[in-house]
Amino acid sequence: MAKVLTSRSENYSQWYNDLVIKADLAENSAVRGCMVIKPYGYAIWEKIQAELDRMFKETDHVNAYFPLFIPKSFFSREAQHVEGFAKECAVVTHYRLMKDEENGGLKVDPSAKLEEELVVRPTSETIIWNTYKNWIHSYRDLPILINQWANVVRWEMRTRLFLRTAEFLWQEGHTAHETSEEAVEETLKILGIYSTFAEEFLAIPVLKGLKTDSEKFAGALDTYCIEALMQDGKALQAGTSHFLGQNFAKAFDVKYASREGREEYVWATSWGVSTRLMGALVMAHSDDNGLVLPPKLAPQQVVIIPIYKTPEEYAATRERAHAIKDSLKKLGVSVKVDDRDTQKPGWKFAEYELKGVPLRLAIGPRDMQNGTIEIARRDTLTKEVIAQDQLTTVIPALLDEIQRTIYNKAFKFRAENTFNVDTWDEFLVQIEKGGFISAHWDGDAATEKMIQDETKATIRCIPLDSVAEAGLCVRTGKPSVRRVIFARSY
Repeated sequence: MAKVLTSRSENYSQWYNDLVIKADLAENSAVRGCMVIKPYGYAIWEKIQAELDRMFKETDHVNAYFPLFIPKSFFSREAQHVEGFAKECAVVTHYRLMKDEENGGLKVDPSAKLEEELVVRPTSETIIWNTYKNWIHSYRDLPILINQWANVVRWEMRTRLFLRTAEFLWQEGHTAHETSEEAVEETLKILGIYSTFAEEFLAIPVLKGLKTDSEKFAGALDTYCIEALMQDGKALQAGTSHFLGQNFAKAFDVKYASREGREEYVWATSWGVSTRLMGALVMAHSDDNGLVLPPKLAPQQVVIIPIYKTPEEYAATRERAHAIKDSLKKLGVSVKVDDRDTQKPGWKFAEYELKGVPLRLAIGPRDMQNGTIEIARRDTLTKEVIAQDQLTTVIPALLDEIQRTIYNKAFKFRAENTFNVDTWDEFLVQIEKGGFISAHWDGDAATEKMIQDETKATIRCIPLDSVAEAGLCVRTGKPSVRRVIFARSY
């Protein structure tokens, strides 16, 4: 079962598709461009959701829900926003079907045309700011710190499971503030939450940075992002946080009475991560044998497999496996006992290796006699035998070690695949090899587009920790004040 995957070296894209499907994370649906997230995949998403939701609430954010449908006229109020999303909007024009007497089946009832078309939510800034107009009157009503867990639709023509689908799941935060300073502080606070989550839970090191004007969110003054590097050397944008200024407040006339009694426009942010993180999780850590999941996000951190030949051995090993499960659950470890008698142990070993369960325990008749148990680590594919009475000490420590080991491996990979480049010839060679390229850029959007057209590389971000460094643009030779990060991306 473990040999069902195309190897990464043979075809990385096919390896990814094989793994998402074979590991039971998701599959393509009957609706073009949309996916079915299967129970195992959704269990991982639920863990992502739970941890992020906890982090949001610890910083005083609350959840709400806004409509899926947005009046088309709302989009035209913010010029950059409508321009950014117009080409990928799904639009509802009618509200009823009728029998097709001539051809059979059903057709749209032409008399049921909506007075105003409704856009299926690609993002919620417009509907939310139209709502905030009714909620905000005074500085006493601020700040508003709201998050929404929802689905969105962006009509993608070329799709890939988790990475780019017509419909996907996400969270989107929308906050309102008295001052620009408060809004910027909020934007950076959320960026910090995303970065912490990516590194401490996804075990993926990320670069925090600022998007260029060409790459920022439609309608934002500034877009901040976290960028991750996948094993094939391509970048993946793992989260964004936007300082919207007063653009949407002005578009929807959202004003408040200030402390000084003046009427002021509200300052805004929005921010979000999506099921794209599932794709990042797969591509950053997994191998040719299957998923490698960080323990903090694994649906089952430990699986226990009884080994037996006779009914008596089955009963004894099964009973012991469940006793071990109960003792580990008391420590907060998620454990599954696979005591199915319909599959051989070898088949089960391969299944859980493919599904990325961090630790696999096997207990057989000899272990019962000796008071031992075999532990197999998914991250290193190594095994050891320990005393059963050590499990409650060893297992939590091993899970912590696996989480660190997976992160350290990803960090080492990124470090080895980040390159300072100073000439265009070097750039052309390195971009074919992949990785993050740190190079000077003259700050001109025309140069940025030229580089993208010639190499398919984009400026992923201007790193927040970058320091001023005089140099020459890698493409034009014009003066540059700092390096930026280039890469090809998903």
